[in-house]
Amino acid sequence: MEIQLSMVGMIVRDMPTALRFYRLLGLDIPATEDAKPFVLHRMGSGVTIFFDTVFAARYDADHALPTGAGYGALFEFYLGDDAAVDAAYATLTAAGYHGRMPPEQTSGPYAAMVDDPDGHVVLLTSDDALRTAT
Repeated sequence: MEIQLSMVGMIVRDMPTALRFYRLLGLDIPATEDAKPFVLHRMGSGVTIFFDTVFAARYDADHALPTGAGYGALFEFYLGDDAAVDAAYATLTAAGYHGRMPPEQTSGPYAAMVDDPDGHVVLLTSDDALRTAT
């Protein structure tokens, strides 16, 4: 049996700030979660995303959140269609989040990139992620 990705963990500095970003992106996370140090959210795809303010500090003393321009991972969210990518990018950048790449047709999917408040790079793509530029 092939292994399956079931959960993605996001280490965050400030839970309310992080959850605000992901709510603007479209995740339905109740406001009551803001006060918790650890939040689990199961998405319709079956993948669970968790947000955590304490795990790394407690179990990995050498952990550091991203700084500077580089990144080691992209967190990709499919958003329905190209117009949804445009709208999400506009909403997030208007709210003050750093737009790393404005929406465009890449050699793969129609995509945009935005930095979340903790420096994680979020890739926004249309559902047709396998479409290629013509």
